[in-house]
Amino acid sequence: MNSGKTVLSQLMMFRSDFQFQRCVDRYKGDFRVRRFTCNEHFLVMSFAQLTARESLRDIENSLTAFSSKLYHSGLRSATAKSTLAEANEKRNWRIYADYAQVLIKQARPLYADDPNFRLDIDNMVYALDSTTIDLCLSLFPWAKFRKTKGAVKMHTVLDLRGSIPIYVDITNANVHDVNILDTMPIEAGSYYIMDKGYTDFNRLYNKIHREQAFFVTRSKDNINFVTIEKQNVDSSTGVLDDVTIRLTGYYSARKYPAELRLVTYEDFTDAKVYHFLTNNFSLDSLTIAELYRERWKIELFFKWIKQHLRIKAFYGTSENAVNCQIWIAICTYLLAAIAKKKLGIPVSLYTFTQTPGLALFEKTNIKELFSGNNNLNNQSDYPFLPLWEN
Repeated sequence: MNSGKTVLSQLMMFRSDFQFQRCVDRYKGDFRVRRFTCNEHFLVMSFAQLTARESLRDIENSLTAFSSKLYHSGLRSATAKSTLAEANEKRNWRIYADYAQVLIKQARPLYADDPNFRLDIDNMVYALDSTTIDLCLSLFPWAKFRKTKGAVKMHTVLDLRGSIPIYVDITNANVHDVNILDTMPIEAGSYYIMDKGYTDFNRLYNKIHREQAFFVTRSKDNINFVTIEKQNVDSSTGVLDDVTIRLTGYYSARKYPAELRLVTYEDFTDAKVYHFLTNNFSLDSLTIAELYRERWKIELFFKWIKQHLRIKAFYGTSENAVNCQIWIAICTYLLAAIAKKKLGIPVSLYTFTQTPGLALFEKTNIKELFSGNNNLNNQSDYPFLPLWEN
């Protein structure tokens, strides 16, 4: 029998206890708490994520079944569903949101040379988008979205090298996507790829262009402009046009007084024509089109976490409980990404997150769990999906 740590303990070794406790102390998470600390709360909720538990009762029963092995995983005893429910309701969700930022800083350098990023660009490249998480309005009245529907929205900035989220903001679903440009951090010299829903010329100019960063987005059909200069293009690559423009609309010209670049591209696979708007004039026109193609990774990221993490069914109904669960789910995703890379396990992230869930309380080296998975080494983290999307 392996006398080492349990699989759950091995996974948790990749987090910094010191940094986690700093987040807890910042919000006084353990103030006057005798039992079930923030650390135990995090462990139990991570366990629920990795094993896809359906409810509080399911979590309690599963932990009770492994009562004799909990101590070696950092838990003193099986957690009663009432205790977990109270923690989800009252424990400040910002503890886990702040700790997610700590894990992001750990994960990003590990994926800086991600081979799945196909473009030869040294600058950082980010995709910006949001996904709506539906909620039952009668159970979540604070999350009113439409007349009979509740929802929250998860705004995300994704590092396209390694699919690591660098910024997440959870808001009411009524908040328009473009508002995230007001709060998200902007890095000079970086590229921000987004769909046409983020076309707000005032924000694009003041929040991105003036910060010396670049954006690539789909152009709306109704913009008014005048052509300043036209570049020669190779139509065999799919690029139909590459022009420098200046906006002429009464409001748009005042909101974005600088020149823009409009690239027209035809995707030969479906004979569909796309118009890309950017403030970058140094990259070739085909690379601009390929940059937007990479944006689809954020759609795959949303699809992945909705399928494989517990962020569609919730263990509590308050706003705090929903935020706690989503942020701990993000932390679990990041911990898995860090562990996979540091352990050098060449399987997909999906395989890596699913396999340990079957043996979290076993004293087995994590690498041994994947010793027979060499046939999975070349699998993509995501299923195949179309590369272009409106």
